[in-house]
Amino acid sequence: MTQVEIEYRGPSSGNNEAKTKSRQWWSKLPVSFLGFVVAPTLAATVYFTLVATPQYVSEARFIVRQPSQPQPSGLGVALQGIGLPAGQTDAFAVHEYVLSRTGMQGLAKDIDLPQALRANHADPLARYPRPWEGRSQEDLFKAYLRFVEVGYDSSTGISTLRARAFRPEDARRMSASLLARSEHLVNQLNDRAASNAVQEALQSRDDAIARRDLAQRKLTSFRNSSGIIDPSRTASEMTQLIGGLLEQVAVLKAEKAQVASLTPSSPQIEVIDARIRAYENQISIERAKMAGAAGSLAPQVGGYEDLLLAREIADREVTQTTAAYISARNEARRQQLYLDRIVEPNLPDKSTEPRRLISILIVLMSTLSVYGLGWLIWAGIREHRQ
Repeated sequence: MTQVEIEYRGPSSGNNEAKTKSRQWWSKLPVSFLGFVVAPTLAATVYFTLVATPQYVSEARFIVRQPSQPQPSGLGVALQGIGLPAGQTDAFAVHEYVLSRTGMQGLAKDIDLPQALRANHADPLARYPRPWEGRSQEDLFKAYLRFVEVGYDSSTGISTLRARAFRPEDARRMSASLLARSEHLVNQLNDRAASNAVQEALQSRDDAIARRDLAQRKLTSFRNSSGIIDPSRTASEMTQLIGGLLEQVAVLKAEKAQVASLTPSSPQIEVIDARIRAYENQISIERAKMAGAAGSLAPQVGGYEDLLLAREIADREVTQTTAAYISARNEARRQQLYLDRIVEPNLPDKSTEPRRLISILIVLMSTLSVYGLGWLIWAGIREHRQ
């Protein structure tokens, strides 16, 4: 009988000992550990498993490039990997726009952004506004940054836009609106670059054309006032005329010498002398027309050459500025940016946020790290006191 009782009471005694050890194990845990690690982890588990509202993510991918933009080489990618960027990319301008207040305001014009971020069924810690937030634009912007992300892959040059919301259609509309407004921003950058570069070249060309027109008007006015189309050509013609007259004088003098040698008292000598005097008188008149007298041709030739030189310089400026304008216009076309859509915004059919298990593990590891660090510091202080 005694042996049976011993066999019967044995298991009951073992269970009591196990329960006692279990209670002793929990009782040995410090209160600080329960407060810093166990309580936050339990709270996170309750929130992420029972309270947290599912969120839907709409993703779009795009690339911002130039028509002649070269693809990154292997060396460039390697340099980027060690923190030495191979070159700047215009995609960052789009990123800054998406994550700016201007981007948020543009999105708010396309959709009811506050309503999309504060769905009625959303939990208070995730929706807008949270219990400790207000309804100001600053609070809305902070919430906007929680629901919109944009990233960049340096090896491919592809940007990824992710928009989260509590309803799938809201997430897709947010992503589509931001992508469309990013395209509009790229077009504005193109217009601004073309306006700055091409407008200056166009203004220079117009100024050169105005100077050429002014030089042409002065040249026309000079011709009208002087009655001479080309003073240089007129002077050349007058020089030829004087040369012909001098040639005739030389012929007459030779003829006179011949007659005088044959018949010194011939009456033809006086006739020849009269002709020589007439030719010489005409030569003096023509020379006075060219230079030396009032209204002579020489000053007119100088003024005409000045006006002609000014028009030639203006013509060269027009040619040069026109070439510069064409070059600037072609360069602006080559430097234009294009936002190419690689992946269109999708309509999610399954919630991917929040990541419940990962979030709970993050809370656990974070609290363990903080608690361990605090314990080490306290142990060091206590050992230093001893």
